[in-house]
Amino acid sequence: MAHLHPHRQLLAALASGLLFTLGCSAPQGALTSPRARSYVGDPDTLVVSTEPAFPPFVYQTAAGELVGFDVDLITEVARRLGLKVDFAYIPFDGLMATLEAGTADASIDAITITARRDEAVDFSRPYFSSGLAVAVRRDEPNITTLSDLAGKKIAVKLGTTGAELAAQVPDTQLVTFDSAEKALLDLEKGNVDAVIKDKPTTLGMLTLANIQGVRLLDQRLTEEYYGIALPPGSPNKPHIDAVLDDMLADGTIAALHRKWFGFDPEPVPELGY
Repeated sequence: MAHLHPHRQLLAALASGLLFTLGCSAPQGALTSPRARSYVGDPDTLVVSTEPAFPPFVYQTAAGELVGFDVDLITEVARRLGLKVDFAYIPFDGLMATLEAGTADASIDAITITARRDEAVDFSRPYFSSGLAVAVRRDEPNITTLSDLAGKKIAVKLGTTGAELAAQVPDTQLVTFDSAEKALLDLEKGNVDAVIKDKPTTLGMLTLANIQGVRLLDQRLTEEYYGIALPPGSPNKPHIDAVLDDMLADGTIAALHRKWFGFDPEPVPELGY
């Protein structure tokens, strides 16, 4: 079972804006180190912030166990680095704040590598190929492309690339959601006209929640790649990159993909954008 870090309440306060500064960031200017370690607490335990709301990447079972593709991946990365992992549960739009403040060593949560995010934090090399897709009701005949969403009500999650794309559609009403399951159920009930979200996580939630009245449009709207987000200037980046290179080369990531998705992964480039 994955471990929940005891500082999660402190991290949650930071993510909601209740704390402004914390003096426990990684050493500035230390771009490399002989070995990977934590700069938050116990040097042998990486503190990883995540929101367990993105099946099959990161989510909780009915018994409360943290599971998923990203959970397996970061746990294996840490194992190969000789480290353990403690997970801190944070809303998705607060994850980057934990890295900027130095209260987490890494964040993993199906996080798309973008130029904007890369200005605030560092990223590992990409490990997963993804892209945005539009979910509509199964019996919806009139929405076949992104442009058909003009004037419609679209459900999005704050802080995501899906929310950024939806904001570019003219005359739409954006409805934010905390839970992908709730958004897709609201779509099935007709409360919203569409959901824009990463294709893999949407498919995972449709399966996990057994939502039958929703389908994905064939068009994939973007080419995106997931990476492990790190504090700016993290000395751990070269070590994590090297392990991810090895896991891509030795088939470990492909095996995880087959475990959680049932088919082989698409290739990933060395850079995320």
